[in-house]
Amino acid sequence: MIPVNPPPPGLPLSAHKVAPRPAPALTPEQAQLRKAAEGFEAFLLRKMLESARSAFAPDSTPLTGGGMQQFTTMRDERLAEIAASTGAFGFARSIEAQLAQYATPQGDA
Repeated sequence: MIPVNPPPPGLPLSAHKVAPRPAPALTPEQAQLRKAAEGFEAFLLRKMLESARSAFAPDSTPLTGGGMQQFTTMRDERLAEIAASTGAFGFARSIEAQLAQYATPQGDA
């Protein structure tokens, strides 16, 4: 466990950062599994954003032309990719952990 010292008095908690631990090296199979899990998380997040946007956004406004819809789709895709790769929601890590139980090492197949 990494020891964490309390922040100095008068310093907001958000300003006190702990250096992240370096990630362990992944085998090619683990890297492939992680990439697939992050891709699935990005897909889920895109669908969530699309669903939320359709529930709250009116269908016809001056800003709902084809170009704006394409921009919105691209923005949502990029946001979902970033969130998935940073682990902001944690879906990918959970999916990866579940699937890793069923993965066989390369030499055991």
